[in-house]
Amino acid sequence: MNWTLEVVVVPVSDIDRAKDFYAEKLGFTVDHDTRIDGGPQLVQLTPPGSGCSIVLGKGFVAMEPGSLQGPQLVVSDVHAARAHLVERGVEVSEVQVLGPSGARPSREGDDLDNVGFVFFKDPDGNGWAVQQITSRG
Repeated sequence: MNWTLEVVVVPVSDIDRAKDFYAEKLGFTVDHDTRIDGGPQLVQLTPPGSGCSIVLGKGFVAMEPGSLQGPQLVVSDVHAARAHLVERGVEVSEVQVLGPSGARPSREGDDLDNVGFVFFKDPDGNGWAVQQITSRG
C-alpha cells in the first residue's frame, strides 16, 4: 500500500494576501480558489514539480495563523533557490549547513547535499525550510 502526502493545510489570517505570496512570490500554481456553499474560501496551490499541495486555511482549521513551522521544500541547488526567492522579494536566510553541532553559514566548496538549507516565513509567520538534495540513496 502506498501512503502519499497530498495536502498540507497552512493556517493564515488573510487568504488573498497569502495566495498572492505563495503564487506571486514563491511561484506556486493556483490549482483552485473556491467557496463551498458560501462558506470559507479554499485556495489550493502546488509548488512547481511537487506531488503535494498546500491549502490556505482560515476558519476551518484549529491552528492559529503562523503556527505551522517546519514544512520543507526540496531543491537540487539551494543557492539558486535562494537567489530566486530574493529576486522575487522574499526575505530568506543565508544558506546554512546543518550538522551534528548545529548550524553554520555555508562556505565556498561545501557539499550541501542533504545539509544545505535556507529558511523563510510567509506573511503570517508560518516558517518554511528549503533543503538541497541532489541525490537520494
